[in-house]
Amino acid sequence: MQIGCHVSIRNGYVEAAKTAYRLGARAFQFFPKNPRSLGVKIYDERDAEACRLYCAEKGLLSIAHTAYPVNLCTIDPELAQITKESVRNDLAIAEACGAIGVVVHFGHHKGSDVLEGYKLMIQMVNEILDGWEGRAKLLIENNAGQGSRMGTTLEELTQVRELFAEPHKVGFCLDTCHCFASGLWNGGNWEQVADKMRELDYFSSLCAVHLNDSVYQTSSFRDRHAQIGKGMIGDEAFATFLQTPELHGLPVVLETPKTGENSHAEEIRHVRQLADNWQG
Repeated sequence: MQIGCHVSIRNGYVEAAKTAYRLGARAFQFFPKNPRSLGVKIYDERDAEACRLYCAEKGLLSIAHTAYPVNLCTIDPELAQITKESVRNDLAIAEACGAIGVVVHFGHHKGSDVLEGYKLMIQMVNEILDGWEGRAKLLIENNAGQGSRMGTTLEELTQVRELFAEPHKVGFCLDTCHCFASGLWNGGNWEQVADKMRELDYFSSLCAVHLNDSVYQTSSFRDRHAQIGKGMIGDEAFATFLQTPELHGLPVVLETPKTGENSHAEEIRHVRQLADNWQG
C-alpha cells in the first residue's frame, strides 16, 4: 500500500504533489477546486500535466475529492444539474492530474422514502458518467450513518454499484472512521468484515482508503476523525486492518487533524510502522 495524506492545492497541483512527497507520502488526496463551492473551475492544464508527470516520476498515487456540498440524492432539479456539472469538472481535473479517481460520498436522502433516495443517486451517477471516457473513476465513499443511514452496509454499496448503467466507471473508497462510526467495523471484527467484502466481491472495486481514527465510539453514527492510534479505534485494530492483502498497492490516505506543520509526516511514519512491524 502507498500511504499518504490530504494536501492543499493552494500553490497549484504540481506543488501539492511535491508537498506530499516532501512529507514522505507515496499517495495523496486533493480538492480539485474550492471545496465549499459547486462551481466549475477553468484549471491550468500545464500545471495539471506537470502534476501527472511528477507523480509518474516519483511513483505517487493520487485521488481527488468532490466539494463538501455534493449530494448525489438531491431532489432539487437545478441543484442536481449544478452538482452534475461540478462533479464532471472534478473528473476532468483528476484525469488531467493523473489521479485514480474522484471520491464522492454515498448520497444522503432527507425524505421519508429511502428508496427514492437510491433512485435519485443512481440517476445522477448515470448522468454524470454518461459520455465520460477518461480513466479516472467515480469513487463512492461509505457513509458514517448520519440521517437515513444510507451508504453504510457492504450489501447496499455493492448492489447500488451494480445498478449503475456503467459500473466499470465506478469504484469504492473505504473510510475507516465511517466504517467504525456506522457499526460495520467495531475495531475487533475486521477479519469478519474482510471476509464479507470478499464474499460480496467488494475488494475488486476498492480503489482507495481514507485512513482515519474516530473520536467517537463504534455505532455512534458521528463522523469525527482522530489521528491514528489516538481515537477509539486504536493502533492494534489498525495494525490488523493494514495487514489485509487486498489493500496492498492501493493509496491509503490520511484525513486526520493536523497538529503541526510536520504532523502528517510523523503520522505517515507511524502508520508505516504499524503496517510493517506491529509488535503489539
